[in-house]
Amino acid sequence: MLTNEVPERSAGPPSGPPPGRRRRRWRIAGLVALVLLIGFGAATARLFVWPARGMPARVDAIVMLDGPGDRLHTAEALAWQHRAGTLVVSRGSPVYGHGTSCAARIPGVRVICFNPQPPTTQGEAQFAGRLARQYHWRSIVLVTITPQDTRARIRMERCFSGQVYVMTAPMPRHDWPYEIAYEWSATIKALTINRSC
Repeated sequence: MLTNEVPERSAGPPSGPPPGRRRRRWRIAGLVALVLLIGFGAATARLFVWPARGMPARVDAIVMLDGPGDRLHTAEALAWQHRAGTLVVSRGSPVYGHGTSCAARIPGVRVICFNPQPPTTQGEAQFAGRLARQYHWRSIVLVTITPQDTRARIRMERCFSGQVYVMTAPMPRHDWPYEIAYEWSATIKALTINRSC
């Protein structure tokens, strides 16, 4: 028996990759994102949370960088222990309370206070580098906060050829997220744009 029905045409091959291939791509993308996240977390921990720090029993100078945290107390404590013959205090800006103050007089320790030009970590490193050449220092310890450790060391090593150590001052817990975010951007800038002393 004859009919006038037209056979249905097949829709043809589906557009795009088959579902199995799409799932594989999503898994690979997820795995790549996870690896990047773990790498970012590890780099953050190494650079800004647990950097290598410490100092020998004695250095030529203690250099306190301006900024948040109890830096002045930490720097003065090292000076009172006679860990160096010179204490250098950056008064930087009044934002952090160091703008108008300097360290107390400490018997047997030369105290030098300065306002860096420019008022940045780079300006502080330039000034400390000039003092190091003037007084023939071979080693210094920077006093800063933990998140700034890596960038401060990079900046100082560009202006001073001797040994650079870092001791960190305590800071409030609620400051950590902001300081880590700030240090990421400032460190990238120091490594890519401002590469000079």
